[in-house]
This record gives sequence, C-alpha cells and structure tokens, in this order.
Amino acid sequence: MENLKNKVAVVFAATGAIAGAVSRSFAQHGAKLYISGRNGVAIKALAAEIKKSGGYAEAAVVDATDEREIDAYLQKIVADNDKLDIVFNGIGLSASEQGVGVPAIKLPFAQFMKPIEVHCGSQFLTSRTAAAYMIQSQSRGTILTLTAGLSRVKIPTTSGITAACTAIEGMTRVMAAEFGRHGIKVICLNSNALQETERIKEVQKINAGILGVSPEDLAAKSAQQAILGSGPTLRQVGEVAAFLVSDHGVTFNSHIVDVDCGMLNVI
Repeated sequence: MENLKNKVAVVFAATGAIAGAVSRSFAQHGAKLYISGRNGVAIKALAAEIKKSGGYAEAAVVDATDEREIDAYLQKIVADNDKLDIVFNGIGLSASEQGVGVPAIKLPFAQFMKPIEVHCGSQFLTSRTAAAYMIQSQSRGTILTLTAGLSRVKIPTTSGITAACTAIEGMTRVMAAEFGRHGIKVICLNSNALQETERIKEVQKINAGILGVSPEDLAAKSAQQAILGSGPTLRQVGEVAAFLVSDHGVTFNSHIVDVDCGMLNVI
C-alpha cells in the first residue's frame, strides 16, 4: 500500500528507535522522506537502508532543539517541493539524562527541567515552525508529536519525563485548536514501553535496582499489565503513525493516540 504517495514527510531526530521505525514506515507507504538528526553517520546509514528497500530518503544533520537550524531545514524542503505534508519529531533523552531513578526530593532542578526543555521544547519548535510553513504554502498537513504512557501512570522517580510527556499532550491539543483553521491536523502518538528499545531496557535496569528485583522479573511483571499479553512492536508503531498522517487518518485531530495494545495500568 502507498497511503503516503506524493506526500512530503519530514522526520526529526530520526535515528531514535521509534523515529527510525516511523521513517521506514513513511517511506514504505510512498512518502518523499526527509530525515534528520545530529549524528551524521547514523542518519546517512538510515537513509541508505531506506533507499535499499526501495524508498526515497534524503538525510541531513539538524539539531531539533535549535530553532534556526529547524527553520532553515524546513524552508529548503518547502522551497524544493512547494509544500510540506507531514512532520514528526522523535526526539528523546536517555533514562539517566531524564533523571529516571532519582527521587524528586533529590533531583536537581536543572535535571528535572531537562526533559521538559528537550522533549517538550523541541516538539514546540518543530511543530510551530512546520505549521508556519504549512500555512505559507497552503499545505493542509499533519503534525505528529510523540509522548509516552508515563503521562497517565504513577511511576516513582520519573518526575521530569512524566511532566514533559503530560505537557506535550496538552500542547498538542492547543496547537490543533490554533492550526485547525488552516486545515492543519496535530496528533500525538503515545507509545507505551517498547521492549525492543535500548531506552526501555535502561529504564527497567534502573527500576529493577530500586525495587531489588532482576530486570527480567520486572519485564515479566510489566508484560502482565498488557491486556493482550504483550505490547506493540516498533514496526506496528510505525504503521500506526503512517495511518494517522495519511488521508485515511483524517478523523484523528487533537487526539492522544495510545499505541500500546491496551494496558491495565494506564488510565
């Protein structure tokens, strides 16, 4: 299927696990794909992989926390294509950078703020800049943000990243309301713990140490919270993202879309 044929799609921080899966899915569905990240070697490798699989991908080195770099990057893409259909930002920090495992009473304020500045701040910058170019080029596009189930569960020692996830969801709703009159959709992809990713393995190792259990036991306990017995794969997350930004996903706007196969501990 080519649900995204003739669509111009941009993925920021594309070398992360989720953003990489989303990039592959966008390309497989026929999008003209522009991927960026801070690691030039890694982003070029991803582009080469996508091209080898028959997709279109152009790689660039862009810091998704730098508004000037974001603006220059999107300006060139719109100049080359006369439109901008899809923007997704998969930026993230490691668990240690997020302050995971550090109790709130011991967490330095700067470390508490870092996930908010990086996760939420970057989503704000890429979303508003993309919207400006979509309005300018009269593109009735879709902006897809990213958050996690932390926004609706109660897990100790995750105050910074939990605050950031909750903020992104609120921002998504506000931007959808603002940009909607221009025909622009804003949707938030909410993915629960993906066992395939190194970040989740890092989080589980930290939490297992706090709880005095093995990471394997903690992973098994987490699986028990999945209504279907297991969570989604990275590929499935990518496919959901491709659906949401396609013409078939038109009914989703301002929504926080859970991609977790159903979890008992998420409200």
